[in-house]
Amino acid sequence: MIIDAFLKKHLLPVLLMAGAVGGVVAGGVTSGFWNGQHPAFTGSVHLVGELFMNLLKIMVIPFIVTSMILGVTSMGGQSALKRSFLTTLIFYFFTTVLAVITGLLLVTLISPGEVGNLSQSGTVASSHPLKWYDALFSTIRSTVPSNIVMAAAKGEIIGVITFSILTGFGILHIGKKGKVLVEFTQSLNDVFTKLINWIIWIAPLGIFAIVFENTGLAGGFNGITSQLKGLGFYMLTVIAGLSVHAFLTLPLLLFLLTGRNPVSYALNFSQAIIMAFSTASSAATLPLTVKNSIENAKNSESISQLVLPLGATVNMDGTALYEAVAVVFVAQSFGMHLSFVAIGIIALTSTLAAVGAAAIPHAGLVTMVMVFSAADIPPEIASKGIAAILAVDWILDRFRTSVNVWGDAVGTAVVDRLGSRKTK
Repeated sequence: MIIDAFLKKHLLPVLLMAGAVGGVVAGGVTSGFWNGQHPAFTGSVHLVGELFMNLLKIMVIPFIVTSMILGVTSMGGQSALKRSFLTTLIFYFFTTVLAVITGLLLVTLISPGEVGNLSQSGTVASSHPLKWYDALFSTIRSTVPSNIVMAAAKGEIIGVITFSILTGFGILHIGKKGKVLVEFTQSLNDVFTKLINWIIWIAPLGIFAIVFENTGLAGGFNGITSQLKGLGFYMLTVIAGLSVHAFLTLPLLLFLLTGRNPVSYALNFSQAIIMAFSTASSAATLPLTVKNSIENAKNSESISQLVLPLGATVNMDGTALYEAVAVVFVAQSFGMHLSFVAIGIIALTSTLAAVGAAAIPHAGLVTMVMVFSAADIPPEIASKGIAAILAVDWILDRFRTSVNVWGDAVGTAVVDRLGSRKTK
């Protein structure tokens, strides 16, 4: 009985981890196969990983729409919905700011850019100058898409969330007439949940293929080692910042605001966190995060369906920290002195840019251009810096995505405890 209970609860995380570790080993052993000489072999590995990611992605938009509508309609009134929604946004913004501050403090103290040398790095195409308000305007603009079908096709989740929330409000306001829509949406959500449960059990194979390919393309064990030597202090700074946020800041907030044990709570989300690390996509991980929240952590179903889709879009603690550290690191590498005002602009823009970043792999690199520009770092330096850190981004992307998902999980517990509390 004990063994059966253990396997039922922990078998999937073990299989997910085994897939990731197996992928690293396989990629290291077969590093010589990724030089373009064996297209059938490498293409087969890529195909398995691509099919798995497509299976996850195809479920994201339908799942978000049904989850958000049910989250809104099950709140039991506008006051409860407003309270939960505001608590969610305030908490997510607060933790993102804390993450950025942590990153900036560590990159200033460690000064990894004084060790690294990026002056010989290649260049990438630079963008036109952007300011901090461009990040704000871009984020606001994305909340109201002109075409919901096009937004869904492009994976612009924040616009889909807006549409879903408004639809939920509309159902609430038509009263009894909306009951049939709620029941229909609930049925759809149950179907999507069942499909996701099936997909999750093939995740170990998909994760194996994804990590296999990434490790092979990086040059196997030798390639990873050379990357660590070149940008080791930079990676150390990013991972240290993410660790402080994940293992100190978020657990402390969880305990103080909810009274829940951070260790046992984190174990409830072990499947989602491993999935996030393996796929580097909080959007693809979202269905599993919701499942873990409701079934393992015993958070309110309505709160989980409302808070977690929002978190997968606007709560990017790891991404914000990473972008702030990366920009300061590049400036240090080229001997640029950043004033206190410039540091403040980096903090603000990193926070706003992270909110607007898509919940997909490497999205942080795209929004980072905005942070460089807002801090008045010359395009030629920004280009060389991005080209250099691109070599290790595939590794760091997994760490920051895991932190993003963990932050979403903590936010769900906080909103479940505070945001849904009935007024007396």
